[in-house]
Amino acid sequence: MATRTSSSPLPKSGAALKGYNFASTWEQERGLFQSCLSKSFDISKQHVTKKGRAGQSLYVHSCLALQFQKERKRKQIVMEHHHHFLVWAFPAQGHINPTLQFAKHVLLTGARVTFVTSFSAYSRMENTSSASPRLTFAPFSDGYDDGFKIKGPDRHNHVSEIKRIGSKFITDLTANLAKEGRPITCIVYSLVLPWAAQLARDLGIPSVFLWIQPATVFSLYYYYFHGYEAVMTSDQIELPGLPLLTSKDVPSFFFDSNNPIIQVFQEHFETLEQETKPWVLVNTFDALEPQSLRAIGKINLIGIGPLLNNPSDRSFRADLFHQGSKDYMEWLNSKMDASVVYVSFGSLAELSKPQMEAIGNGLLESRRPFLWVIREGEEDKEKAEIMVRFEEMNPEGLIVPWCSQVEVLSHPSVGCFVTHCGWNSTLEGLVAGVPMVGFPYFSDQPTNAKLIQDVWRTGVRVRVSDEDGIVKSEEIVRCLKMVMEDESGEEMRKAAKRWSVLSRETVKEGGSSYRNIRAFMKVIGV
Repeated sequence: MATRTSSSPLPKSGAALKGYNFASTWEQERGLFQSCLSKSFDISKQHVTKKGRAGQSLYVHSCLALQFQKERKRKQIVMEHHHHFLVWAFPAQGHINPTLQFAKHVLLTGARVTFVTSFSAYSRMENTSSASPRLTFAPFSDGYDDGFKIKGPDRHNHVSEIKRIGSKFITDLTANLAKEGRPITCIVYSLVLPWAAQLARDLGIPSVFLWIQPATVFSLYYYYFHGYEAVMTSDQIELPGLPLLTSKDVPSFFFDSNNPIIQVFQEHFETLEQETKPWVLVNTFDALEPQSLRAIGKINLIGIGPLLNNPSDRSFRADLFHQGSKDYMEWLNSKMDASVVYVSFGSLAELSKPQMEAIGNGLLESRRPFLWVIREGEEDKEKAEIMVRFEEMNPEGLIVPWCSQVEVLSHPSVGCFVTHCGWNSTLEGLVAGVPMVGFPYFSDQPTNAKLIQDVWRTGVRVRVSDEDGIVKSEEIVRCLKMVMEDESGEEMRKAAKRWSVLSRETVKEGGSSYRNIRAFMKVIGV
């Protein structure tokens, strides 16, 4: 059973291997094993000399079996305890999910994982008690145990508090784990936690950065911080290893240089430059972004994705929002194949009242069944009235506060995904083979929408009105028609199915991401 730890003394988890030299190599292990075999032969020879040839074969075989059993047991202990990862995730839905899926991959190699995040996220995770016995959850209080608002006045202070409190917590945690005989041998940290690398250096522990956005976006940030800032406002942006872009296709943070978040991203890249040849694990795969993964020669970008939960995996999950009833799955069962429009704008984007009305009217005008996720707390009184009106006007529509997106996208009745183009959602759409209508808001989402429409050709991007910044209802109708009816939609569906196959194959044994994860584990000594 997975356990929760805090700043109090850590609970023991499994057998401790105190005093073992974790730096020993398998060559030493083989040498020791060979000496045991030699010793067993020497013992058997002495025994045969004294007792004669009778029973020689039985004794030799039993002696070898005993020595081999001892060595196999000791080798198993070494494998289980050789590496202990501390995986640290920022407490937001889009960060927790891929980081936790990475932890699952690490567990499959036999290593141990201590998963660290803020208590606000941990307290909402499901089925943590069913996790592997080699996984320990170690949440800490960052002062926002009830969560934080992305648009709240203290959102930047929250990041500072995670740095201040989290750094001390990690320092104490690693010291306690070492005393328990389970020392941390590698720290893996994700976005918005750049100080984790310096903290790891101070603690004398290797660290690795887990980039949870596409490699294309990583390369864009690299260029932005290395002399190409002015280029990002151009109508044509040509950069080595990247597709042709415009200013509408780059991360939104490029246009707000005073935003503390862009400063955090810069700190990430400054941290990487302190290393000779840094490795960055990326939630993508080789076939999806072959050029972008190689665009920055100074940094090894390693595609290990897609880091997504398998719908059939009923173990611990990373959904931080309450789903309530799963009646929506029964509702989907009642619909024809590829007929439903699934609409979700992720865990952070908040729709204005005019935009919500435009989306609702567009769905009504399209005359198609729709499943629309509107998070609890997102709607005010006026928005709630809009929701009721849309459901009454279209009995074929269903509005829910949250759902298991991977399960929904995997359902055969879903024919189109209207998405904000967050990277997790984009990958989930690709894996499911569902064509998309890209409706980006901020951060990496404009770049992801560009890739969906013009590089992978699995969807279309909405056009935003220049007058008020609203995507009009007629534009939504146009995009839905393109995806679900027109000849262009047929091409999108073919491309979506092709990427679905490739994304599934890459994580199977022998696939590129499968191989890359194991190559990484070998490099760090697992």
